[in-house]
Amino acid sequence: MSTTQMLQANDERRLLVQRVILAKPERIFDAWTKPQLLSQWWGPEHVTCTSAEIDLCVGGHYRIENQMADGSTVLINGVFEQIDRPRKLVYSWSTTSESIPCERVTIYFESREEATQISIIHENIPTPELVTSHSAGWEGCLDGLIRFLEH
Repeated sequence: MSTTQMLQANDERRLLVQRVILAKPERIFDAWTKPQLLSQWWGPEHVTCTSAEIDLCVGGHYRIENQMADGSTVLINGVFEQIDRPRKLVYSWSTTSESIPCERVTIYFESREEATQISIIHENIPTPELVTSHSAGWEGCLDGLIRFLEH
């Protein structure tokens, strides 16, 4: 089951995406933080993760390269702010090299017996159009994660 909420308060655009996945938090956390695993499932339909680099430590950088359906490339990069394996990740999110305020992603991995509830909070999204785009992107990524974990 999936829920998505678009939240807006005081001009801060936020997105909450939740999904319960039949896998333990440790397995999902590893799939999210190990480049060789992340590159196998990351991205919504028609998007391919062509490269993933992850320095999993507070202050460590990550870089994800996505090839879009039209052949263009989108780079997502940021810095890890909090790491609490296997319960929580917090990192900045940027798709530009410009010095604009970064978006922030917080992910909670909550154990539910044999399953895990994933709660993704994506904050500081600059425009309503990007909120909608990120919503579709996160839903697609979670679909890909489920397919990956089923193998």
